[in-house]
Amino acid sequence: MAGPRALLRQCPLLLPQDRHGTAYEGFVTAQGRNFHIRILLPVDLQLKNARIECSWRLKRILHGHRHILKQRLHSCPDLVSFMVELKTVLEIALKNTQDLHIPRPPEYYSCLVRDLEILGWNRVAYVDTGLTTVKLKAEDSCGRQHLITLKLNAKYPTEPPDCLVDFPVPFAVSWMPQNSLIDIHNQFLAALESLKEFWDALDEIDGKTWVLEPENPTRSATTRRIAIGNNVSVNIEVDPRHPNMLPECYFLGADHEVNPLRTKLNNNMHLWDPEVSLLQNLRELLGIDFPSRAVLEKSDFAKDCGICYAYRLEGSAPDHVCDDPRCGQPFHQACLYEWLQGLSTSRQSFNVIFGECPYCNK
Repeated sequence: MAGPRALLRQCPLLLPQDRHGTAYEGFVTAQGRNFHIRILLPVDLQLKNARIECSWRLKRILHGHRHILKQRLHSCPDLVSFMVELKTVLEIALKNTQDLHIPRPPEYYSCLVRDLEILGWNRVAYVDTGLTTVKLKAEDSCGRQHLITLKLNAKYPTEPPDCLVDFPVPFAVSWMPQNSLIDIHNQFLAALESLKEFWDALDEIDGKTWVLEPENPTRSATTRRIAIGNNVSVNIEVDPRHPNMLPECYFLGADHEVNPLRTKLNNNMHLWDPEVSLLQNLRELLGIDFPSRAVLEKSDFAKDCGICYAYRLEGSAPDHVCDDPRCGQPFHQACLYEWLQGLSTSRQSFNVIFGECPYCNK
């Protein structure tokens, strides 16, 4: 979970206005310019319910990107990630705003309309009224729907458009002045197929296990926190270029629960079979059956923090558990750290703090 220091590094001019972290005000910087912004979060700190207030100048610049920002609010795990996305969108918006002041010759429009007709309107999902933003749709070989957003500058087709995609890897367009939108669409389709095995692996996990985080994964998300049992889970990070290889695995839960799982993984990792699905490999290496979506509810694993009594805190679920087998109460890292800092009996050694469980006092 990203904290205040990470936010300060990304946006040094955006400062908290209260001790609860529900209000931030200051400036966001892009292309050497500062824009006033105010972010108001609900008590549960859910980004999807946040309210953003900004200057009229920033509002005008971001007007055509509101749908993207709304999507990012729903998908970003914390405020730091959202501010990084906001700055990226703002950079693109400023670039396109500058392009709007460049008169576009008639050839620009005739060339664009011709390219759209050659491509086929059935592949076009959206075109803005100024003919500067185009969204193309495509379906991969497994029937998954995808979008690519094109931001065209005044020198199109001499220069390629900026391309925005929901990919876990960078997407760069190979472009020459004689190219057209159909070349971009073909490259988009090829990139979709190169990521097929990655999305197949994660779709199987999303469909057959209880994923605790991310709550609504985007196609660019490479991590999944999968429920194993009561307050026990494993966080995996899959390499999108090598999705059939052993992923990074990090177990969360009480030591007496996760230590045997770590031992099994270390002892059996040589048995990993790239010809078998990622989920099946995890089952066999760990010697477990992940809880089935058909039998159990997510609420059986999504236990609230024992301090704030909420499940989500800045987009994150509880990730620390009391090691006492009779307790096993989960906590958010931020809640637990603040609680232990307030206890006179706690002690700290370097970056580790030791203290009593807020739930059972062990």
